Amino acid sequence: MKLLNGLELVGYIKERQARQVRALKQAHNVYPKLAIIRTNPDPVVDSYMRLKQGYGESIGIEVDVHTIDQKDALETIKMLNKDQSVHGVIVQIPLPDRSQTNEILNSVSTNKDVDGLSDNTEFDPATPMAINWLLAGYNIDLRGKLLLIVGHGRLVGKPLAKIWLASELNVEIADKKTTDLPKLTKEADVIVCATGQPGLIKRDMIKPNAVIVDAGVATDKNGLIGDVSPDVRELTDITITPEKGGVGPLTVSALFENVIRSAQKLTESS
Repeated sequence: MKLLNGLELVGYIKERQARQVRALKQAHNVYPKLAIIRTNPDPVVDSYMRLKQGYGESIGIEVDVHTIDQKDALETIKMLNKDQSVHGVIVQIPLPDRSQTNEILNSVSTNKDVDGLSDNTEFDPATPMAINWLLAGYNIDLRGKLLLIVGHGRLVGKPLAKIWLASELNVEIADKKTTDLPKLTKEADVIVCATGQPGLIKRDMIKPNAVIVDAGVATDKNGLIGDVSPDVRELTDITITPEKGGVGPLTVSALFENVIRSAQKLTESS
């Protein structure tokens, strides 16, 4: 079994990003800043926020956290959209009242929507970017392969499918309506799963030499777990993300890539 270890790639990306941030500050007097809007106090959300704050600090990007009631979200976003010192605005989801999700995400200015979640965003969402970086970093060529995306959510499956289809890759998509998932997984050369259903992908569903990216996130008593059943990792002829340190670390890197891009665009337009 070969591992797709995102942690091995993060160091190189972080060095490059730190150089880019220094250049923005020294050559253009631009100090990249990310604003995070948090409406839903939650241990998992808080752990992600600490990761983002720590990563930003390590490459020289300021991260401001705005902890507010959801009713104040639209006004706060309006303020941050106008603030020229802020280059990225993200809203931690899920929101307490999910019926407002689209309205709130779409209120973020398209040139500051570094999570890539609004309808007309200028950025690729962070997790699909991270998945592509991970596969490229381990020289996994997607052309001529059958690619299967399991899960069609707004954070991973849907935007990843859009990116891959735009690149004219051979993509199949499985969602809640799929009646025979094992048939699709047994045919797929590369599987990306992002459903949040622990143990969904089992070892008898995998073809020899398959590549598996587990981007699913759920929680149990042991912490965060993915979509892949533990017995899959007993297979010796597959390439797979580790239980921890696969896509996650690169997702944070990809988010800050978008913040840097946003700050760089400001220098190009001025």
